[in-house]
Parts: sequence; structure tokens; C-alpha cells
Amino acid sequence: MLRTPGGYWDPVIWLLAFVVAILIVYIIRAFGRSDYKGGEQTKPFLSGMEVPNEDALHVKAGNIYWGFMRALEGYYDVLRRGHTGIINDYVAWFVGISAILFVVFLILGVI
Repeated sequence: MLRTPGGYWDPVIWLLAFVVAILIVYIIRAFGRSDYKGGEQTKPFLSGMEVPNEDALHVKAGNIYWGFMRALEGYYDVLRRGHTGIINDYVAWFVGISAILFVVFLILGVI
């Protein structure tokens, strides 16, 4: 048990509460119709327009941030050159920067 200013946190009680909530949801769901297979009411409402195919509904990630990416294109071009996709390069950068920070902290007397 963990005592905090707002009360206490007991993982066993939270686990029991979660199990009880799942049981309540399962009981409510059991009252539903088992013969229901879908129909017109499962389609999205588009003000009477026909639903387009799935490819037309999919919003690509490039479209979401298009203006942001276009505005910072010069910055991202520089970053893309540094990212080769080879894990050895990333590990080398990590080790190199860690070594530099170690030396700086050693000189400053932090370590």
C-alpha cells in the first residue's frame, strides 16, 4: 500500500475494481441482440452522400503535416542527411556524444 496526500493506492483494490468493471460491461453486453449482423445503421452519416471507397477516406500522414513540413523544409533536409537508417551509425553517435558529455562533466567536476 502506498500512502499519498490524496489517500492510498493499493494495486489489489484497483485490480479488483477493474475486474468488477469488466464483469459489469460483460453483463450489459449480454443483454444485446445476438442475431444482429449490421446493416444501414452501421454506415457513417455523410448527409445523404454515398460513402466513398476506403482509399479515398484514408488520410495519409504526409497530408496531415504538409504545411508544417513545407515551412521547415530546409531544416528537415539537413536532418534527413544525418539519418542513414543503419543502427551502427546511431550507436556510434550515441557513444560519441556520451564520451563528450563524460569529458565535459569530468572537467566541470560534476562527476
